[in-house]
Amino acid sequence: MLTSLYISNYALISELEIDFVAGFSSITGETGAGKSIIMGALSLILGQRADTKAIKNDADKCIIEATFEISGYTKLAAFFVENDIDNTDSTCLIRRELTGAGKSRAFINDTPVSLAVLRDLTVQLIDIHSQHDNLLLANPTYQLDVVDTIAQNSELLKAYSAAFGQWQQLLADLRKLEQNAKRYSTELDYIQFQYSQLTEVRLQETEQEELETEQDTLLHAEEIKIELLSSQQLFEEEKAVLPMLKDILNSVSKIKKFVPEGDAWMERLQSAYIDLKDINSELSVFADRVENNPERLAFVENRLSELFTLQKKYKVNTVAELIDIRDEFELQLQKIESFDEDIQLLQVEIDKAFAIVNELSEKLTASRQQVVNPIEQHMIGSLTELGMPNIQFKVQLTTTDTFTVNGQNEVQFLFSANKNREVQPVQLIASGGEVSRLMLSIKALIANKSDLPTIIFDEIDTGVSGEIAHRMGEIMQEMGSSMQVLTITHLPQIAAKSAAQYRVYKDDSGKQTQTFIEKLNTEQRINEIAQMLSGKNLSEISLLNAKELLGLN
Repeated sequence: MLTSLYISNYALISELEIDFVAGFSSITGETGAGKSIIMGALSLILGQRADTKAIKNDADKCIIEATFEISGYTKLAAFFVENDIDNTDSTCLIRRELTGAGKSRAFINDTPVSLAVLRDLTVQLIDIHSQHDNLLLANPTYQLDVVDTIAQNSELLKAYSAAFGQWQQLLADLRKLEQNAKRYSTELDYIQFQYSQLTEVRLQETEQEELETEQDTLLHAEEIKIELLSSQQLFEEEKAVLPMLKDILNSVSKIKKFVPEGDAWMERLQSAYIDLKDINSELSVFADRVENNPERLAFVENRLSELFTLQKKYKVNTVAELIDIRDEFELQLQKIESFDEDIQLLQVEIDKAFAIVNELSEKLTASRQQVVNPIEQHMIGSLTELGMPNIQFKVQLTTTDTFTVNGQNEVQFLFSANKNREVQPVQLIASGGEVSRLMLSIKALIANKSDLPTIIFDEIDTGVSGEIAHRMGEIMQEMGSSMQVLTITHLPQIAAKSAAQYRVYKDDSGKQTQTFIEKLNTEQRINEIAQMLSGKNLSEISLLNAKELLGLN
């Protein structure tokens, strides 16, 4: 339950702190006193988007803090663990800060959190019902949510939603696979031709470089032969390199014992002699191998032309890239061949997933059908007490041919307040006052099933008065026996039913108009309710009426 609220520098509020009690409490005050400001501050605690205009004019930052009593509310333990938030098991402090620069920060037990995490928590702590929420009654999804809440289908819905999501994903995978199969099958002949073309040429990654080298050799065979023979002569003739180097070796060998560097010179000369002799041998072998071979040159040039043509066709620069393209074509062909098998296997998975979805959907339908009559009986009984003696209320549950994320059902609340009128959808027939009573009855119905600690009604009593207001107050009083109920009201009959009453008021005595809230004592409650009955000019009769409403006579 909400135990305290602190607001600083928000709209007309400089600083405000108020404690709340368990059970049923009412919040009253003149129109324009600032009740909507307090509700706006509470909405920030619930994770709604912030507006920097809400910050008090002379302030840089506004702060809203709400403290909740959560002892015994064990289902929150998993939330705190999952989001790595400290948990005292008894209280929970939620804080929201806004700055004039447009920054917004949220904290749970002093741990910074995102607004999404904040909303995940507060939706389990408090429900604020405003006048605008009466429009929800016309929403089929909301009506289905009411039925599911009464049927306590949360776990079943979670399981169905997961199964439905899995089934939809498999269907999407099948559509994609079938589209690819269709696209690839139309391209099969083309892919097969390309693959065959690249396979038949027997590509080798280094072939092009080797052929280009061989081509250069063949094109210059005569020139190479002449120059190599000339080199051999320079190596081997009487006055050539090797004989001369041999003479040098002989000369140095004769003097090496007289020269310190002699041995080193000999070693280097011998090494050079051996290297040059090896080079001469290699030149001789290569010269013997080189020949003017027009046939081989033609083959090499044709092969290179073939490779260049393929590279141009596929817009690449190397044989390695051609090999990659060939391998990709091969993979595509393998994929095409496996499409039928893949589709069959996926269809098996889809059938299994659908069987689970269908089974869970049938359980949802059965669960919902079980609560239709109890909902109708509660609504008829509650609305009869709220001044509709001829009320007719039906929950129309239909099963559709298609599956949605919520199952296979649609819900329509049908309503009539008169004997001689057929039931129709509530949005088509209910007046403003009737909608208020309908919503209160629904909220009272789901209060015990939703396991929600706090609910706030923001003028849910619009359009009602007199004895009906008395009964609405009694319903809220009954709800307050199992949860915390706060209601903002202009009706004295409802305010008088509350165990505690708070008054919102403005103070214009200072330089700025300020909004405040205070908890009223018995004497203050008598005066406040008397004013609600007769206005500011209190009379003995209005005071007596106020005491009577409060049960103080």
